[in-house]
Amino acid sequence: MVIGGSGDVGRLIASLLAADGDSVLTVDPATPGVARPGIEHLLGDIVSPDVEVRAVLSAAPLVVLAVPESVALETELTFLHDRSLLVETLSVKSAFARKVASADPPGSILGINPMFAPSLGMDGRPVAAVVHRDGGAVENFLGRISDWGGRVVHVDAEQHDRLAAATQALTHAAVLAFGSALAKLEVDPRLIDSLAPPPATTLLALVDRVAGGEPEVYWDVQSGNPYAGRARSALAESLRELNEIVASESETAFTAFMTQAGAAVPNHDEYRALCAHLFGIVRGTAREGDRS
Repeated sequence: MVIGGSGDVGRLIASLLAADGDSVLTVDPATPGVARPGIEHLLGDIVSPDVEVRAVLSAAPLVVLAVPESVALETELTFLHDRSLLVETLSVKSAFARKVASADPPGSILGINPMFAPSLGMDGRPVAAVVHRDGGAVENFLGRISDWGGRVVHVDAEQHDRLAAATQALTHAAVLAFGSALAKLEVDPRLIDSLAPPPATTLLALVDRVAGGEPEVYWDVQSGNPYAGRARSALAESLRELNEIVASESETAFTAFMTQAGAAVPNHDEYRALCAHLFGIVRGTAREGDRS
């Protein structure tokens, strides 16, 4: 059973389960746009489940909660039974971890976070895994993620949120701030497009992807993560520091600033090679997927 099966993550998980031959039922207040083989749909609200939704919940061995944090935190966990597995897909884990601890529900509970846009697919991409309540069903499901091509990375709820703040909240904030700043410069976008060097072109692509995404998803990352505010503050502090260094006309301080920024990157050779590859794609001199 996939709650929120009309969303991007819910559609991805439901499709993967159906491809494995499972009988899949999605539950969502919205009607799915296109019927998918092996997947049935039930109109329903997990926050206020009717008799039919409750009956299916009580019988389902696997329930995937692919909903926003606000909905997940309002969801009662009384439908769980000893042999059930609940899998939540939240982008913020700590609040739900506290909910599980206080409710002490039966069954196994796992948190996953696909660290990529669902449209890209799982193959070779990282999936964060937070075990809220262990059990054999947890390892089985994580094994299925590996079989689907996902790369499982185990973290606890606090580690997850700290890492998500650093890799998602900070990244999205920097990308959106770049786009907002660019708009304030009042430069002709067509001239930017014709003259932009590879780093600017890459950032423009990131701005377009993030700004064109689902606002609710990005809002959850920024507003729900308890460490996201510190990530945004660190970004603002670094920009202020850079401004002060340039105003001081100290090239030595600027060099130190660059060194400090570079120290945050592991595996320098690997990332430099990746950057060269990406810029090759930007220039049109390399095919996507060709890392040679």
